[in-house]
Amino acid sequence: METLRLNLVGALRAITIVGSLGLLLLGCSKKVEEKTEASNSQIVARLGDDVITTQELDNEFRLEHIPIDKRKDPAAIKQVLGEIVTRKYLVRQALDAKLDREPTVLLDMLRARELVLANAAASRTVAAKTSAIGKAEIDDYIAKNPLKFANRQVLSIEQIALPANAVSQSLIDGMKDLKTLEEVDQKLTSLGLAHGRSTGSLSSGDVSQDFFNLIVAKQADNVFFLRGNPNAVFFKVNGIESRPVAGDEAFKIARQGLQVDLLKSEASLTSVEARLAAKYEGDYANIMGTQDNSSQATAPK
Repeated sequence: METLRLNLVGALRAITIVGSLGLLLLGCSKKVEEKTEASNSQIVARLGDDVITTQELDNEFRLEHIPIDKRKDPAAIKQVLGEIVTRKYLVRQALDAKLDREPTVLLDMLRARELVLANAAASRTVAAKTSAIGKAEIDDYIAKNPLKFANRQVLSIEQIALPANAVSQSLIDGMKDLKTLEEVDQKLTSLGLAHGRSTGSLSSGDVSQDFFNLIVAKQADNVFFLRGNPNAVFFKVNGIESRPVAGDEAFKIARQGLQVDLLKSEASLTSVEARLAAKYEGDYANIMGTQDNSSQATAPK
């Protein structure tokens, strides 16, 4: 069995993860302001002394990626507003129990605030650089990534999916000699790992050229593994179809690809700058020092 890995963009993932935490903090810190400043026309629900405003509801729609044309749909409003009410109800219970004074909770709230602000700063920087992307850069990106555009191919696959966090390296090593999905299914069942089998598709633009070439070369007699988020999949290829992308669609995809590259570049640059600006103490200075020093460093006592 050949193994493929799909690395996702950490910065994007972080934005998704902390979205709900940021809203929780917003609900806590702005409660008084909402009660005193929000007009009746802005209030969509009340929960004891707390209110839920149209701004909160619109922000929740944004974070849940609800299309603008769906935000007046009664079913969407019912689901999203119900989630806000449930969250505020639980927040009130936590405050009444003084959980916000517990050290670990305080640290979690501080971390959530830092993540929200860090992501806001990173997003602003990337947005500014993205707005400067011109047609020449987009045309160059399209030319340098033929498997995403002119030579794009789509694989029809049969797959077995399971949560990515359930897949360890030892599991992958133990399944590398399996040749069929039936064997994979039996192995996962014997290990008691929940999984599901279905059909799907995989674009040549979703993996590196080396990975795609490997799949094409060995598709007839191999089961492949692809780690994504939140799921990982074992799959075999049933067929390949050429589906080139051009015109406005290619322009849009290329712009998104350049934005992802900017996110990666900005995250790497920020990490280096932050490490250079930090002053580490005691044993941590050795651990976080140069590569030569870190190889000899020991954990703090």
